[in-house]
Amino acid sequence: MKYLIFISIFIISLGASTLRLSISANPSRINPILATDSASAEITQWIFDSLITYDKDVKIKMMLAKSYEFKNKTTLIFHLRRGIKWSDGEPFTAKDVVFTYKTIISPDIFTPYSSDFKHIKTVEMLDDYTVKVVYKHPYFKALDTWMMDILPEHLLKNEKNLMTSKFNQAPIGTGKYILQKFSISSDIVLKANPNYFIHKPHIDKIVYHYIPDASSNFLMLKSGLLDVGSLTPLQLEREIDSSFKKKFNIYESPSHSYVYLGFNLKKPKFQNPLVRKALSLAIDRDELTRVMYFGHARVCTGPFLPGTKAFNPDVKAPKQDIKRAKMLLKKAGYDEKHPLVFELTTSTNSTRTYIAQILQSQLKKAGVIVKLRIMEWQAFLNTVVMPKRFETVLVGWSVGLKPDAYNIWDSESCKKGGFNFVGYSNKEVDRLIKEAERTVDNEKFYKIYRKIFKLITDDNPYLFLVIPNSITVVNKKIHPVIPSIIGVMYNEIEWKK
Repeated sequence: MKYLIFISIFIISLGASTLRLSISANPSRINPILATDSASAEITQWIFDSLITYDKDVKIKMMLAKSYEFKNKTTLIFHLRRGIKWSDGEPFTAKDVVFTYKTIISPDIFTPYSSDFKHIKTVEMLDDYTVKVVYKHPYFKALDTWMMDILPEHLLKNEKNLMTSKFNQAPIGTGKYILQKFSISSDIVLKANPNYFIHKPHIDKIVYHYIPDASSNFLMLKSGLLDVGSLTPLQLEREIDSSFKKKFNIYESPSHSYVYLGFNLKKPKFQNPLVRKALSLAIDRDELTRVMYFGHARVCTGPFLPGTKAFNPDVKAPKQDIKRAKMLLKKAGYDEKHPLVFELTTSTNSTRTYIAQILQSQLKKAGVIVKLRIMEWQAFLNTVVMPKRFETVLVGWSVGLKPDAYNIWDSESCKKGGFNFVGYSNKEVDRLIKEAERTVDNEKFYKIYRKIFKLITDDNPYLFLVIPNSITVVNKKIHPVIPSIIGVMYNEIEWKK
């Protein structure tokens, strides 16, 4: 009998499918309202759900909500799905939605996402499956705000300090997967939620292999030990062969992100606009796209991406002009005897490390001395970026499909937990952001945002560098994979392997 049991277990294990992915940094908090780094957001997306989301065509798709209606310009009603359960078996209700809102706006919680909810006057539970949201005024993101994932009220209502809660490393959600294994600097394992309200995912398990080294990650991908991964332009152009292309489908499109050099505007040396302008003129952005990306990128000209109505086509990226850069630096008090010296800090991401070295070389031509500091991602984020202990940083930023300038560019967001960590402040930008927040007419809204685009680029709080292409590879055994503007993994629940 014991042999029959063993054979049955073996057959079941053969039938189980596993999606093998990689992660290069440790998630800091697997909690949707506290997930401010990419690693945390990556894991959180599988475990939690929002009331609504976008479908592949960037149209509103119902999730925990079964429907919604605007009673007037400031009153929004959500009707929730019945029968949904948290992964511990407790029912999902309107209590969870109200609790999530109250938690996000709590003064004890430091989260940049609170800015999306500051326009709300009240959130009220009408019954177990109906939520009424009243806004203080018409708000352009009234609906999009509720793409925030929902937290379980029954588990967290008595939590004394959510910022340090054990929940952040052992979360319970309503999502399509359940966290099975998590420990620092180790693999993360997720198992399919058998009671997921749409249906159980066809792929039974997701394993994130912890691989902090980019070279090791690429070797595992080439060896077929990962099912989905990203390629750098160098790898795509020079380091894969026909055998790789037989195993993987390759999908390439412009990413919804950009790479930039950010100044700490609290530092006196960077408060002088002549210095920021000089550094911008000393950089050859076209060289970055050629050398680092082999043409699989484009020069970034500002904070909102091409293809969106917020993009201002009249703003052009400056061409490298070393002579003028030196002249501006001299006006600011810097010359060969007294050169501008500053530290540039970035993470161990291999691409950004090389970009930092290229920038160091380019700026040297203008007489600027750049000292590089390369750090592990979490250390970089927690000890440099968020506490604002830097002179300049080289980082990337992902942009939403509907831009919201408040989180990064409004002076109010220069606070603990806010994303305006460079300390940018422009009264006219602040005024326009607030004007746009109350503008529900799309044409008027985007006209305001194009003004914001120009004002920000004129100030040079960042040096906008490049918009990389996203190059994703997926194991050919996996189907159906349907590329979309929101990526290739939006329909993972339907994937089979």
